[in-house]
Amino acid sequence: MAGRSALITGAGSGIGRAIAVKLAADGYSVTVNDLSLERATAVAGEIRAAGGTAVAVAGDVSSETDVAAIHTLAVEAHGEVSLLVNNAGIAHQALFETLTVADFDRMFAVHVRGTFLMTKAVLPAMLARGAGDIVNVASQLGQIGGVELVHYSGAKAAIIGMTKALAREVSSRGVRVNAVAPGPINTPLVMGLSEEWRATKRAGLPLGRFGEPEEVAETVAFLASPAASLFVGQTLGPNSGDVML
Repeated sequence: MAGRSALITGAGSGIGRAIAVKLAADGYSVTVNDLSLERATAVAGEIRAAGGTAVAVAGDVSSETDVAAIHTLAVEAHGEVSLLVNNAGIAHQALFETLTVADFDRMFAVHVRGTFLMTKAVLPAMLARGAGDIVNVASQLGQIGGVELVHYSGAKAAIIGMTKALAREVSSRGVRVNAVAPGPINTPLVMGLSEEWRATKRAGLPLGRFGEPEEVAETVAFLASPAASLFVGQTLGPNSGDVML
């Protein structure tokens, strides 16, 4: 994998950070994006300290202007992106009847619009080369839904649908598109949900525990590797048994 360039959104903490660290260890030159430049810089520094190659860039993936700047920096630093991981996301917990339009719109802006905009930025060069990989980070709640998470579940379901549709369009042209749908993972995002929600969810998992970010990173690295050459439009589920397909 030496010489390949990976762009990971929302990589300043949690799953995104673990993905960035793993891909750097696998030989990718990594662009670490996060809404916070401080967090992105810390992760890029961690990668460089371990002998990897990384650059940090702040930006909101729901902003067309920010996405253009993120993509430009990634290309200037490491060449055209060969692997895009659309990981940026937010969480917000509320019963449906208390959701505001602003809550709903922001959730879809980050998850769905962000995935769309970043993919639009990197895809033309991938198609021109006839090679590239895109991995979208969805959620098992996009498959089964979640109490007090209608807007989050809906946004993640949209990502799964986008993954399948785009894979049908571009896989014959050398670009593989897949998704991962993690279950609850020990990240700041999940820890921001209520203790009651987390306890109830943990009790219902066949594995009896939440996952770790590094376990999800391994799945992403697999999907990006030659070993996954037959995986097209798939959604893999490191989810502690919450969804069994």
